[in-house]
Amino acid sequence: MSTQPEPAGQDPRFAYGTNGLADLRLGDALGLLADLGYDGVGLTLDHMHLDPLAPDLAARTRHIARQLEGLGLAVAVETGARYVLDPRRKHHPTLLDPDPYARAARTGLLLTAVEVAAELGATAVHCFSGRTPEGTPEATAWQRLADALTPVLDAARAAGVPLAIEPEPGHLLGDLAGFHRLRAALGDPDGLGLTLDIGHCQCLEPVPPAECVRGAAPWLRHVQIEDMRRGVHEHLPLGEGEIDFPPVLEALRAAGYEGLVGVELPRDSHAGPELARTSLDFLRRADRPARACPDDTPPDEPSRAGQDQGEGQGHEAQGQDHGQGQDRDGTLATGLRQPLTAADISPPPSSTSPERSERLLSAGSAAAGSVR
Repeated sequence: MSTQPEPAGQDPRFAYGTNGLADLRLGDALGLLADLGYDGVGLTLDHMHLDPLAPDLAARTRHIARQLEGLGLAVAVETGARYVLDPRRKHHPTLLDPDPYARAARTGLLLTAVEVAAELGATAVHCFSGRTPEGTPEATAWQRLADALTPVLDAARAAGVPLAIEPEPGHLLGDLAGFHRLRAALGDPDGLGLTLDIGHCQCLEPVPPAECVRGAAPWLRHVQIEDMRRGVHEHLPLGEGEIDFPPVLEALRAAGYEGLVGVELPRDSHAGPELARTSLDFLRRADRPARACPDDTPPDEPSRAGQDQGEGQGHEAQGQDHGQGQDRDGTLATGLRQPLTAADISPPPSSTSPERSERLLSAGSAAAGSVR
């Protein structure tokens, strides 16, 4: 008989984000992921994949639901499309926009995402805060965020779909401390969960990613995964950064996390099919120690560069401190002890045309009275 210990907890369910397969039709992307052996998909609602603003959304959603069921894929609905609401400004409008009607457009998109998620039987709906607009007091920004999310939380609870907000470097809610601030401001509501991006943990949290998983376990509803370096907000293919992945996967299993662990490589669609294949291979190798399968050979370096360093010792990038680095957009990724200033995160001037404004108003009309 084998003396190998039985793996504890829930095996990770691996997924791949459609924002890294933007050059594929959605049906082709889903078929690819099923053929590769993924358990699910992180579906970003965007103009090329289940456009949330195009006609016949309900019928198109039912069609995708049938495809997912036929392929045996679980799904999380993500809302990080760059230009789905504003064709000129990335991720605008946000829940922090000074214009209440623009904020309502973002809230309206999230309400639509909840409806889509309910139809698909999704594991979670992902969202984010956005950057603090120039000249906006911090307290005002937090109040706007709480007010704008309240109707979305209500809808998500009614639909039975967890709402999972993501700490995004450079955003108002940029780290785990920010998540807990929002949670407290809202009265610790049952429907508010967390999207934990493992790369962001490596980038700016004060403890290693596996510790982040353990600390955030009670609120985990969705997980995104990629490689990253300390202080640099750049999503890297697995194995090209500094993250030690086996302890992260072991922590997810020990936490009993049952959601999806979705690879997020949104700047690599040009190589999406191949990266989807190699990413799943990498994650399976990295997960072998936790599965404790007697016939498995040791994984082929499924962790960060610098294997001679322990997880805690190697958490900071060589040549960097707990300070800041730049991502591909030139924005700062900072540690908890060095928050961004308004000057660092100022968005460009509004460029929403009158025609686009009318579309935004239409998208958010149901929520316009619910935000400040």
